[in-house]
Amino acid sequence: MRVLVVEDEEDLRYVIAAGLRNAGYAVDAVSDWPDADIMLDLAPYSCVVLDRMVPSGDTLYALQERRRRGWTTPVLCLTALNEVPDRVDGFRSGADDYLAKPFAMVELVLRVGSLVRRAPERLPVHLRHADVELDEARREVRRAGVLLSLTPKEYAVLRQLLLHRDAVVTRTALIDHCWDEMADPVSNVVDTVVAGLRRKLGAPALIQTVRGHGFRLTDGANPS
Repeated sequence: MRVLVVEDEEDLRYVIAAGLRNAGYAVDAVSDWPDADIMLDLAPYSCVVLDRMVPSGDTLYALQERRRRGWTTPVLCLTALNEVPDRVDGFRSGADDYLAKPFAMVELVLRVGSLVRRAPERLPVHLRHADVELDEARREVRRAGVLLSLTPKEYAVLRQLLLHRDAVVTRTALIDHCWDEMADPVSNVVDTVVAGLRRKLGAPALIQTVRGHGFRLTDGANPS
């Protein structure tokens, strides 16, 4: 899943992006709303982490305008303005959650995860296929009850395959949802991550390559 971070403080922007990437999210990060406005029209985001005060002004006005146009992406508003009237203004303008600065990174990651799961598509907390189980709340993956140690990208790719386990997931879709704007769509980055994921999942193989299209999950009876 892909998250957009809008934060004008460079150090804080870096910390937030790094923390979310470590949790398995693809992250794009910008410093002001005009850049964010462009990014939101270019890529599918599961959540936006939005600093309220940026160089172009209070982002609540821009958020309110997007909500009026039917935009439904969950938004976590970050701000040093944490009085009750400030929080009320945030929610009335379309924010889904409100987190005051300073904050703990672990709390931000949990809040983003909660917003993603509460989004219109209602992503499940637990995903299962054959003997593989993914627990989104704990960020854990098990096969036949054995806990697996996956990288953030391996976790993100497996989550996308599990979410669409009855369909072929294209390389383009994986790039869109599991990588940020710095990913090279013509490189073999997806194949490299899938190869590592296959090794860690072990036998029988569950990920099948559909040549010219992408990948899909199998029941383990047909090797990839």
